[in-house]
Amino acid sequence: MPRRQWRRTYRQLRSPTAWKIRALFWGGAVLIGLAATILAWASDCASAFIQHLTMTTPWITLILSPLGLVTIVWLTRRFFPDAQGSGIPQAIAMLDVKDKRRRAEVLGLGSGLFKGAMIVLGLACGASIGREGPTVHIAAAISHSLSKLARFPGYVSQRGLILAGSAAGLSAAFNTPLAGIVFAIEEMSRSFESRTTGVVFMGVIVAGMTALALQGNYAYFGTVSATTEPLDAIGAILLCGVAGGLLGGLFSGSLVFGGQYIARARREHPYLLALGCGMTIALIGLISGGTTYGTGYEQAREALMHGEGGGLMYPLLKLLATTVSYLSGIPGGIFAPSLSAGATLGAELSPLLPNAPVAVVALLGMGGYFAGVVQSPVTTVVIVMEMTDDQSLLLPLMATALLAQWVSRHLCPRPIYLALARDFLAGEKGRDHRG
Repeated sequence: MPRRQWRRTYRQLRSPTAWKIRALFWGGAVLIGLAATILAWASDCASAFIQHLTMTTPWITLILSPLGLVTIVWLTRRFFPDAQGSGIPQAIAMLDVKDKRRRAEVLGLGSGLFKGAMIVLGLACGASIGREGPTVHIAAAISHSLSKLARFPGYVSQRGLILAGSAAGLSAAFNTPLAGIVFAIEEMSRSFESRTTGVVFMGVIVAGMTALALQGNYAYFGTVSATTEPLDAIGAILLCGVAGGLLGGLFSGSLVFGGQYIARARREHPYLLALGCGMTIALIGLISGGTTYGTGYEQAREALMHGEGGGLMYPLLKLLATTVSYLSGIPGGIFAPSLSAGATLGAELSPLLPNAPVAVVALLGMGGYFAGVVQSPVTTVVIVMEMTDDQSLLLPLMATALLAQWVSRHLCPRPIYLALARDFLAGEKGRDHRG
């Protein structure tokens, strides 16, 4: 190492300011892990509440879901309008926004904490939403807020903090550190500055260790044992890649184009729209026997561990319930519902492949559908492997994800989060013009 570089490193080690910045960043990562853990616990409580309620009084959602969604939409529009939707598109959009005041509004701590509260309320009302995307928004808000407490180096203060927070949030939400890093590279930025890698890695490590200390070391869906012969895997790859790509692309397209189609109704009649969406969610739930309410975690786990798909209609009904929940305008993510729909799709398709184990087809179905939704095959492969603690199907899973991405692009040409982020930025320009 050159003498000049040694001197620079020595000065940084002695600098109180540098240690203050490190302490703030590590403290923010700890807060991200804590926030992800609290949201996970609260979301589980809300899901247990709606499951217990619908077991004893199934028709109660005909009242609870419409009124609940209207309440959430009113609270969101009244206090934190930027908390609508998944949260990942907002975080992606803020990477390119130059207006510091606007970035502080979208990634404010108040907006992030409010979003978490609305996720719990939405799950308690039966909405088909996930907590992982909102956790990314909350984590990005926590990380971005650190810039108010200290002057970070220029390469960190802009994109670095948002990327690091987002990656740490996903890592803590799923207990998937590698997926958090890959997500920041492939999905969040679509490019990567080499100087921010250490920032992202450190954020993921500290937030992930915090979540592990609070929740214990676990795989999101448990340990899945899924192996098959290469020749038997070919049929599963083709079937799950095409079916997952078609349904995933249909789902993505429904969110992107559906959101554009109802944009005027959302502006002019937001509460009437929420009322109709809530009633639709309740009706879908009654048809499915209550299985479409919530994140879909239990259904996905049953499909992966025991090959129980919940019926061929479940993936379609889950897709529809998640679409309606998202278009209603309430805060809510799509990660967990998409994983649930994909795993159960694979389980239901497994009878067409008698030589392939059900767990294999369910796992590839999850990967195919999720890749069809997000169109990020590397993130898909890493996150599915880490969530199931299984690396034996790496190559079949990658082939399925690539095929699903190719099929999905024919239905939804732009990746969903990038498309929603651009729509959000377009709304920002319209807002500035009207202002």
